[in-house]
Amino acid sequence: MAKLLMITGLGSAADLASGKKGAFYNTLEEFHKYWERIDIIAPRIVRDVGNDGDVGNEQFQQAKRSNKRSDPTTQTQNLFGNVYVHISPWPLIFHPFWFLKKGLEIYKEQKFDLMTVHEFPPFYNGIGARLLRQKIKVPYILEIFHIPGHPRAASIKEVIYKFLFKLFIGFDASKAKAARVMNQKQVPDFLIKAGVPKEKIIYIPAIYVDLDIFRPMNLPKEYDLIFVGRLEKNKGINLLLETASKLKAQILNFKMIIVGSGPLKESLKFKIKNLKLQDNIMLYGWAKDSLEIAELMNKSKILMMPSYNEGGPRVVVEAMACGVPVLATPVGIVPDLLKNGSGGEIIAWEAEDMARKAKGLLDNPERYGECRLNGLETAKQFEKKETIKNYAEKLQKIYHE
Repeated sequence: MAKLLMITGLGSAADLASGKKGAFYNTLEEFHKYWERIDIIAPRIVRDVGNDGDVGNEQFQQAKRSNKRSDPTTQTQNLFGNVYVHISPWPLIFHPFWFLKKGLEIYKEQKFDLMTVHEFPPFYNGIGARLLRQKIKVPYILEIFHIPGHPRAASIKEVIYKFLFKLFIGFDASKAKAARVMNQKQVPDFLIKAGVPKEKIIYIPAIYVDLDIFRPMNLPKEYDLIFVGRLEKNKGINLLLETASKLKAQILNFKMIIVGSGPLKESLKFKIKNLKLQDNIMLYGWAKDSLEIAELMNKSKILMMPSYNEGGPRVVVEAMACGVPVLATPVGIVPDLLKNGSGGEIIAWEAEDMARKAKGLLDNPERYGECRLNGLETAKQFEKKETIKNYAEKLQKIYHE
């Protein structure tokens, strides 16, 4: 079997270092079976753990003490016997150079066959991969899941990042063997316009759902709407509250549950109180694992996802797999999944439209049942083991070409 070097970002590093079994951990749990060895390079984790689930030094050291190996200059974890996670001790601004240093060390020892590079602004991963390739000539694949600010920006920072993506990504991809995307239209169209050759772009799904966990459970419905995700600007949290306020006036005993946490948590509490929605909205915080998320989804009638930009989102497919219809804005994979109204409906970035479509779906049992069944069928194509096998096989095919 071949050896793989994976270059990831802060989110995945924090996920692994915290000991939580998040999306990246769950992918590796199956993915590692297709490789002789996987080394993962990740940037330094610097934030403290708070209510929003970020990972800091104390939690990393606890995780590190339980690992099978470590070294004095690199925070290293071992997972599943053949996966080694190397966390940079250097500040983020120097990450491309630490990436080069560590990549050369790993290559000297392991002679890996291929690199996958999760790329996003400020492009330190792509820069590092380009430098490393010049030294060792091993092919690499850029994995571009999310264009910040596209199709809509939630902040000035996202406007700047979108501009930088458009300016830099053509050059960034010029030495890559391929550019992997996780949706079929939104990101590919952006990349082509930004100068990435169409023939370099490959679609490989990056959403994997364990259908033994995410499934219909026949639990009593306690909530009209559920939201699952980090409480950040790009998730459309303010739109969600505006929608809840409108639905409260139309639906007796209207209930919504918000599962997740993040930097907007405190301001969200204030806005809920200001809108007099304390009896209508439950701020649940983070669910402890996938099973708890699946149970909460099964207790809800509709998943609402009002994001301004996304790579996935994964929760859309998870909700479908639970038999829960989805109302989501046209971000990431959503236009691919909800075309022709299958599994739910696409909503505009307007509270009025969101409330109208939510009430319309709740008031129409026939349409609700149709969305439910269509969503269950759609979710099957993202079954975890088969989808990850497809990912591994396509990567191995690329390095053999």
